[in-house]
Amino acid sequence: MTEPDRRSVLKALTATVAALAAGASVTSPAAAADASESWTTQTLEAFSDTLIPGERRFPGDVAVAGAVTGPGAVQAGVVDLLNSPSLPVAGLLPAIATLLDARALAYAALRLIWLPPTRPPFVGLSFSDRTALVGGLFDSGDPDRPIWQVLSLLVGLAFDTAGQQDTVQALAQGHPGLAWLRFPGPDPDGLWRFRDFSYGRPLAALHPETTASGSPA
Repeated sequence: MTEPDRRSVLKALTATVAALAAGASVTSPAAAADASESWTTQTLEAFSDTLIPGERRFPGDVAVAGAVTGPGAVQAGVVDLLNSPSLPVAGLLPAIATLLDARALAYAALRLIWLPPTRPPFVGLSFSDRTALVGGLFDSGDPDRPIWQVLSLLVGLAFDTAGQQDTVQALAQGHPGLAWLRFPGPDPDGLWRFRDFSYGRPLAALHPETTASGSPA
């Protein structure tokens, strides 16, 4: 991947995070279904499953390693999030997956690991080798480290916050990540107020000019 391509990928990933933070609606089950059998999707699923593992979805699932029981990033809809046409990263996913697969090929060659030719190289690695490879991607001297850092943030957003859905709808539909984390539901009007302070007491007095929405004066 050339230097301009790196910048384009990082720019798109960062813009995706910004769009999610702004509350963009990105649910795209059709796009995810169309991509479910592609090598790009398998590679990205395997990367996501390495960061937030889950159980296999079906017998013979090769992208999800099945290292744990319970849901992981893949079950929580990371593919929906990444493939959404509403976000600027979708068109660059093949380049990201190709970069990761190239790193997997190099990793396997140095260790004389045989990779099945019918799977993407990263998917062909064992879970322990996937974990070792991904850990190295975050080394301070890695030229692509910013790409993996932002991509990992998106993986976390899919699981921890259901970033690809409206939160109220995600809870109503039993989003796997939110359910696993026991994310609390809103009040009857759809708003979260958290009347119980996490430390058992308020940390500061409410400013008298705080707005009704909770914004500072």
